[in-house]
Amino acid sequence: MDFTLPESALAVQRGVADICSRYDLDYWQRCETDKRWPEEVWAELAKGGWLGLAVPEEYGGGGQGLLELAVATETLSASGSAGGSAFTYVLTPGFGAMTLARHGSRWQRERLLPGLATGEIETCFALTEPDAGSNALGISTSARRDGDEFVVNGQKIWITGVQRATWMLLVTRTVPASEARPRTHGMTVLLVNVPEAVASGRLSFRPIPKMGANTTPSNMVFIDDLRVPAANVVGEVDQGAAVLWDILNPERILLAASALGGAEVALRVAVRYAKEREVFGRPIGANQAIAFPLAQVKAKIELARLMLYKAAWLFDAGRPCGTEANIAKLTASQAAWEAADHAFQTHGGMAYSMEYPVARLLADARIGKVAPVTEELLLNYLATQVLGLPRSF
Repeated sequence: MDFTLPESALAVQRGVADICSRYDLDYWQRCETDKRWPEEVWAELAKGGWLGLAVPEEYGGGGQGLLELAVATETLSASGSAGGSAFTYVLTPGFGAMTLARHGSRWQRERLLPGLATGEIETCFALTEPDAGSNALGISTSARRDGDEFVVNGQKIWITGVQRATWMLLVTRTVPASEARPRTHGMTVLLVNVPEAVASGRLSFRPIPKMGANTTPSNMVFIDDLRVPAANVVGEVDQGAAVLWDILNPERILLAASALGGAEVALRVAVRYAKEREVFGRPIGANQAIAFPLAQVKAKIELARLMLYKAAWLFDAGRPCGTEANIAKLTASQAAWEAADHAFQTHGGMAYSMEYPVARLLADARIGKVAPVTEELLLNYLATQVLGLPRSF
């Protein structure tokens, strides 16, 4: 067994860290306060080719795997962007690239992958609905075949980055959930040209006010009689579940990486304050009530990192990784929350002051415990699928 990151991942780590070194916590705080996309960082990532990490080399990308993408996400998050939004900057192009590389048709790959590699094309992912969050198989957005097109109707919620997206990976039902046997049958993933759909008036969206992660808008999406060419099906009609699993497992892994980076920055902020702040004539970090919880957080971060890298390695090797992806997401999001919570406690009353980044880190860390899948659903998976316990639903 070799626990050393391969040189490809180390090179990614160094390259992304070099860019991030020019943007401090104040920069990320200003982006959050102004609800502004970090254009400067995005431009540097694009210029350096980091957005195309997961794009195959034949299409102008880096030809790297999920492990390298996870390392990039973790590094960016740990620089100060933190877990609630950092994953979007690397994950958004990575989602589209990995999905199309594995399941896209030849023309889909040729048309989209080169643009994804340069950042000229951006994608968003639309699965969750107002009445189908945790129950992803229960979505009701319908796609009805009409000649060489599908007519799509439905609503989506919590769709990140629609404003910037060129293409949307839209998960639909070509067989209603109530009629599907098995339940995974009848799902179809469509590529939707977002600017064209918006211009036609058949797709609209409304931003959702949020308590954090405001550099990346999340939206309600409304779809009314939208016509999508049948050539835009990703994978096969009615067999979209196979595509979906290859999206959801990387999503959990990359969100774990984002959470892990958020945990690192929260711990770093807490340790620095614990060294500098003096009460009763000594640094507060000398008190075990402060030091021990931070030490526990450090241990949990390292444990979560091991599972994160294992899950990414399994995915890249083409091996089953559902269990590891879920464990990575569970443990990393818990470590991020504990790190942010203890950072808040370490700062005492000053944590409420916007002079410090703690409130932002806390809000971002809280997202990981409920999105894109709740802790309870992760635990349910482990209980039923791994331990073999009876289902509760």
